[in-house]
Amino acid sequence: MAASARRAACLLAVASLALCSQFARADDPAPVGPCPPQQPAEPGRQSPEAHELPTFAATPCDPGALLPPRAAEPGRFLGLPDRWRIVSTLGYPENLRDPYHGNNWLKGDRPVFGEDWFTSLTAVSDTVAEPRSFPLPVGIAVTQRPGSLDLLGHGASQLYAQTLAFEAVLYKGDTVFKPPEWEFRLEPVVSVNHVEVAERGFLGAVAAAPLTRTRSTLGLQAAFVDRHLRNVSSRYDFDSLRVGIQPMTADFRGFLFNDAPLGVRLFGIRDNNRYQYNLGWFRRLDKDVNSGLNDVFRHGGAAIRHDEVLLANLYVQDLPRPGFTSQGVIVHNRNREGAQRAYDINGVLERPASLGDGRGRDYDVTYFGYNGDGHIGPLNLSISTYGVVGRESRGTFTNASDRVRAYFGAAEMSRDFSWLRVRASLAVQSADRNPLDGTATGFDAILENPLFAGADTSFWIREPVPLVAGGRVSLSGRNGLLTSLRTSKESGQSNFTNPGLVLAGVGADADLTPKLRVSANANDLRFGNTASLEIARAQAPIPRRIGLDLSLAASWRPLATQNIVARMSAAYLVPGAGWKALYGNRAGWVVLANLVLTY
Repeated sequence: MAASARRAACLLAVASLALCSQFARADDPAPVGPCPPQQPAEPGRQSPEAHELPTFAATPCDPGALLPPRAAEPGRFLGLPDRWRIVSTLGYPENLRDPYHGNNWLKGDRPVFGEDWFTSLTAVSDTVAEPRSFPLPVGIAVTQRPGSLDLLGHGASQLYAQTLAFEAVLYKGDTVFKPPEWEFRLEPVVSVNHVEVAERGFLGAVAAAPLTRTRSTLGLQAAFVDRHLRNVSSRYDFDSLRVGIQPMTADFRGFLFNDAPLGVRLFGIRDNNRYQYNLGWFRRLDKDVNSGLNDVFRHGGAAIRHDEVLLANLYVQDLPRPGFTSQGVIVHNRNREGAQRAYDINGVLERPASLGDGRGRDYDVTYFGYNGDGHIGPLNLSISTYGVVGRESRGTFTNASDRVRAYFGAAEMSRDFSWLRVRASLAVQSADRNPLDGTATGFDAILENPLFAGADTSFWIREPVPLVAGGRVSLSGRNGLLTSLRTSKESGQSNFTNPGLVLAGVGADADLTPKLRVSANANDLRFGNTASLEIARAQAPIPRRIGLDLSLAASWRPLATQNIVARMSAAYLVPGAGWKALYGNRAGWVVLANLVLTY
């Protein structure tokens, strides 16, 4: 107890000196000595100086490290010149393996060189095991089971994926209160995935393609330089410019554009961070279809697509009331890939889609949106609305040009009851009621990745359901909500001739412990209008109801941080009349096991 008391007294003395130095004035007398004055020892007690304290043996008290330079102006208060000298003075050892404790220059605890150049290194391991079942088409010329040739085969498959992401950031400036003056960021990603299916011809363009496939990919998700242009207030409202491959999302939930394109972005804040704006010009990059990563080292072709995105958005906090943030966004998408024929690494045609007359098209469309996120009283509310107008050079099922007029809306409302949150979700994607009338009224996004209605724990959002009899075209894309009828959201073109979607769901999140969360979701799914499906499948009538998507998920964080996150989920689609008309009584299901490790 005596030793602990002596150590506590010494720590208190050092902390007192640091506090006094922080509020030292220029007209204060200079310190008398390197340590605080010692009180006379009481009878029977020894001074802390009589005992060696290993933690502070090197520099028990260093005024040169703790005191700021003296100011020339009397009465001026000065802070400490930097924060890392306190860490060194208190004796924290260097520990490069621990991102939280110790003196770790890999995590920006002190400069890596110069006075204010820092680095931050991050490594993420993402492991996925995903048994699943959804309708698979049989091979056109061959089948795994002779004598059973039909439209649909055995739908069971397994996906295993291992992804390693590395992020290196070098930045200049003290970023406690203000943005960095310079920032250089690089994020290479390595992915290895293995797929096993029960039907031949699904994993490649060749009809007799094997039943298994293993691919590895090297992607680049970020490579940019960020320059701080200026501060416009004493509270560090600023303007910055970012150039290169960079993450960008158009709204809160990722409904319209959530990508890592190549581009130039001007952004900043005003009025103590109440207003935030983005102005950007981007060129989309080709993706590896197996991993979804930017394929900048593309096999035999250029990675930069002829697909431009011009974006402007503005976030306003506390509008229309405190606690709620509103956002307005305008996005223009200019696509000039109508004359291209693009194949993925598996030899499958990505552009143009094998749907309708199978010919390419160009389009110019503009999205206007309002998004809101926050709380109104005890209710949490997230809302997203979009309208899109424009023109495409050729329709999906006609040779004449089409006008584009479509809309999308989604809302999620929830309320917290102690450890339980209950929520309700609604999404409406407009449908094309007449694919032959010269007006395309089915909404489609640029590249969606929605965090909504269960997100990737939902079967409908998680799995790409092949349309069948429409070539390599999916009814819905992987990690996507919309019924776009496109080859893939990563490499295909937007398609505004689609059946639309109406989703109505309920769910709950239960924080059983600070480390364990359990979530449940039930979503009813319906097509908006099935006219485009009936033409694509030469089949009528097709009812609107897709089915009921049920999912249950658990997320465990053993350290109560994001360094280790283990997820397990299961989802089952109870077929509705529309699903049965397309795929018979074959239900869809998926089990997801996911482990994420972060340094």
